[in-house]
Amino acid sequence: MNGLSLYARSRALPMALAALLGTAAAAAWAAAWLQGRPDFDHTARVPVVVLGPLFAASVVGTSLYAPSDELDRTSALRWPLRRAAHVLALTALAGALLRLAVPGHPEAFGGPAIVRNTLGSVGVAAAAAAIVGARLSWLPVTVYLGSVYLTAPSAPGGAAAVWAWPMQPGPQVSAWAVAVGAFAAGTALLATRGARPVRQ
Repeated sequence: MNGLSLYARSRALPMALAALLGTAAAAAWAAAWLQGRPDFDHTARVPVVVLGPLFAASVVGTSLYAPSDELDRTSALRWPLRRAAHVLALTALAGALLRLAVPGHPEAFGGPAIVRNTLGSVGVAAAAAAIVGARLSWLPVTVYLGSVYLTAPSAPGGAAAVWAWPMQPGPQVSAWAVAVGAFAAGTALLATRGARPVRQ
């Protein structure tokens, strides 16, 4: 138990949990505010469905920072399993909280879409942590989601379901396949390599 407590403190997991709760609360407020607008329809929640997972992925990615990378690498602990469990646990929590924050419209921009976007965004952030370091892991996912948000076509489906998966309605199978693939690949890369060490 002491080992888990030390791991949690070294990765600032209490702060990460607080940040995820804050992200979900902000998403719930924004979704409720948008739903209360007189001109509301389900597409008005697209910013929440994109930005909520972006913030959650940034929290998960930066929590992967290891302040004592040299000690971690010389330890006899099974780090790939711990890293994978770290990502899976925080992603499950983030997905559940955001799913509760954006109820309704499962066929469009509701719970399923925000869960899918959380999976894909965390996958991109985890891969970025392994490649550029945990402290900058938020940057690639921010650039990608921002670019997609600005350039995705308004009509769902087609090729956009693959490259603009965060902007697709909930049931889009192609968008789910890309997001789940990104999550699996990013988590596997991070679990195998760990976050890239950052030299002071």
